[in-house]
Amino acid sequence: MHSSYATLRRKVVLIMAAAALLPALLLAILNYNEFKTSYAREEQNPLQAVVSKSKSALELFLAERSSTVSFIASAFSYEDLADPRTLQRIFAVMQKEFSGFVDIGLVSAQGKLINYVGPHQELAGADYSGQEWFHKVSVQNRYVSEVFPGLRNFPHMIAASRHTAESGDQWIVRATIDSAQFAKFITAINLTPDSSIVLLNRQGVLQIDSNGYGKALEKFPLPMPQISYETRVIETKDTMGKPITIAYGYLPDSDYVVMAIKPETNFMRAWFMMRTDLLLIFCIGFVIIYFVAAKSAGQLISRLNESDEQREQALLQMEHSQKLSSIGRLAAGVAHEINNPLAVINEKAGLLRDLLEMEADFPNKQQFDDQLKSISSTVARCRDITHRMLGFARRMDVKIEELDVNGVIEETMLFFEKEARNRNIVMTKALLEDLPKVPCDRGQLQQVVLNVLNNGLAAVEDGGLITISTARRGADAVVIRVTDNGSGMSEETKRHIFEPFFTTKKEKGTGLGMSIIYGIVKRHGGDIEVESELNKGTTIAVILPLERPGPGQQGA
Repeated sequence: MHSSYATLRRKVVLIMAAAALLPALLLAILNYNEFKTSYAREEQNPLQAVVSKSKSALELFLAERSSTVSFIASAFSYEDLADPRTLQRIFAVMQKEFSGFVDIGLVSAQGKLINYVGPHQELAGADYSGQEWFHKVSVQNRYVSEVFPGLRNFPHMIAASRHTAESGDQWIVRATIDSAQFAKFITAINLTPDSSIVLLNRQGVLQIDSNGYGKALEKFPLPMPQISYETRVIETKDTMGKPITIAYGYLPDSDYVVMAIKPETNFMRAWFMMRTDLLLIFCIGFVIIYFVAAKSAGQLISRLNESDEQREQALLQMEHSQKLSSIGRLAAGVAHEINNPLAVINEKAGLLRDLLEMEADFPNKQQFDDQLKSISSTVARCRDITHRMLGFARRMDVKIEELDVNGVIEETMLFFEKEARNRNIVMTKALLEDLPKVPCDRGQLQQVVLNVLNNGLAAVEDGGLITISTARRGADAVVIRVTDNGSGMSEETKRHIFEPFFTTKKEKGTGLGMSIIYGIVKRHGGDIEVESELNKGTTIAVILPLERPGPGQQGA
């Protein structure tokens, strides 16, 4: 099928299919997007609410503990806080009113622990001047730390407050807060079993043990999200490449980040389950519409293509017939013009021979006789050539007759004798005797043989071999084979060999020879077979039926 018709067929099928598919497809896309949006809201809203509540509870917890420590630092004098009994009473009240305090201590402005109440008496006299929290509280006056190992090398956090008296003296009240209190907040949050909530600092270090993301003070395995003090929801992937949804929020007055993580469920499964019947009907309907459109368009385009090919073939046949007719008239004119001088030369040569025979003692008689014989043989050869040209001219008009294929082959091979001799090419014949006659036009059969032999001569190098043979093909056909040991053909060349204007001879060929003989053989009801391998030679077999071609097959 012509490429333009194939393109037209595809366009027609696509337009018809699209017209039927587009409304249903748009409806499916709208339903999908609506379902996805609703599902996302249902999945993200609870996660966002959990993070918001956790932030609020954590902020309140830290604010209460920080305010308590700040109140103690400012409400009591340095002497009171340095008194072990007074500090013991203060700590007892703190533990009664507020949960989470582990110990309390008075630290001098130089960072030395002056007084301490708590379970770790080994800290008495400790020097905190090199600790990060000490430097921060010296600048900020009030500071709540992140979870850190500290001097005890155990995860904990502190709340510290610096107070300056009217006399200019400064001191710091430092209280340890049990980080396990954070774990109570986390475990109290109602999440689905596959979800996790983690507490981090801004550097991505876990502040408490998490479910599946590491222990306290370990590095969080995922990248930290963009800073946002409002609760935000993002979609990303975990360390295994699986999609997850993260809701998070940064605490504004501390280094803490609350994060809730939930794996994305396959919401498409529910969407497909609800719409299985509709999708099935949609798919079946689309297949039927596409099949009907393709079938109808294919039949229409095929008929248009066949009509166009028949018209184009008729025009090509008319053009070819006119070319052959012109060549025939030219050949006839050339043959007649050459025959007249040849006749004069032949008569003069005969007269000279007669005169030579009448003179018995003519000098150099034998030499003159040899030259006259050479003239006569050359004239005879030219006469044979002109006779073949006249025969070719007479055969321009198609005439189906019973032909001796072997005779046509031998006659045609005479055209190539000189070229084969000059190039030292061996042309052998293996013609089957008693070969049945074939109903064919002599000129067209001669043209087939001539083109095939010409291609063989072009393919072989000097000193090559060409063999032409004839044989029976079953009971109803004969076959003419031309085999050469030339350059052969690639698979790509074999696929295009019969296409018009396809040639491997570059500027020396027109690309019409094989397409013309293919048309001739097909019009006589025959076929052409090509066997070739690159650099190993080619065999072209022309198959001609013994049955006389019908009226529709005659002509060229």
